[in-house]
Amino acid sequence: MSETADLWQLHVPALHLAQAEAAAAALEELALAVTMIESGDPAESVATGALWDLEVLCDGRPAAAALRRCFGGILPAHHLAPLSHRDWVVESQKGQPAVSAGRFHIHGAHLPRHPSPGAIDLTIEAGLAFGSGQHETTRGCLLAIAGLAKRGSRRNVLDLGTGSGVLALAAAKIWHRRVLAADIDAVATGIARENFVRHSAPHLRAVTAAGFRHRAIASAAPFDLILANILARPLCRMAPALARHLAPGGIVVLSGLLDAQETGVLAAYRAQGLTLKRRLVLGRWHTLLLDRHAGPPRR
Repeated sequence: MSETADLWQLHVPALHLAQAEAAAAALEELALAVTMIESGDPAESVATGALWDLEVLCDGRPAAAALRRCFGGILPAHHLAPLSHRDWVVESQKGQPAVSAGRFHIHGAHLPRHPSPGAIDLTIEAGLAFGSGQHETTRGCLLAIAGLAKRGSRRNVLDLGTGSGVLALAAAKIWHRRVLAADIDAVATGIARENFVRHSAPHLRAVTAAGFRHRAIASAAPFDLILANILARPLCRMAPALARHLAPGGIVVLSGLLDAQETGVLAAYRAQGLTLKRRLVLGRWHTLLLDRHAGPPRR
């Protein structure tokens, strides 16, 4: 992308949770990235519930009619402005502290490595891809990986919706195994590859794929661990395909869902014969660990 006016940032403040969730789901088809951020003073919104801001990054100026459709026909108060590629990268990394999750220590290149020899140090430049380790969903998945490592090795791992590649790198570093990373966004796939090269990890492979529709995924399946840090609605839609690509006894780590969305996501995966084994809660965000015992997935 060029460094002038290719990227546009939309900020929509003070939405109620149901409205923010519905708009975020609709904006998935329109935007490069959609982030929900809890806003306001919780003490002042006891009766009405917490308010949420939407931060949306688009490749080019989004059409007003398309934005209105995402908000049910009426676009609420908002701010829309061009954002250069250079500004986005600088702002996304400026002031971000290092993040620790279990043995993992994630930081930008401007920060030092962790001094402990037992730490797994990951230098991640997220750029336009999701996954600097700051968000609760990424941290939840990292904690899940660290916990699983105490129970043994995972031999065949898929990181679906890889973003910056941080989860794939974490899995490869902790188990010293090959990991396949996939993302629907070619920009994210490119950034993941750059991060793999930065860590001298040629055994990690990143492919651009919509869901499970890629030859590399089909040929590598079944997986004994699938990581999927996406959003609640796509997680529900892909439940049958995910179960088909999971090995007997395999484990799934799901994240990107709010507490109010857990029931629906769990129902979709229980219908495929998966069982909830652990739940990690960080703020309003949930990370779920499920497994499937021997036997074919339900159709």
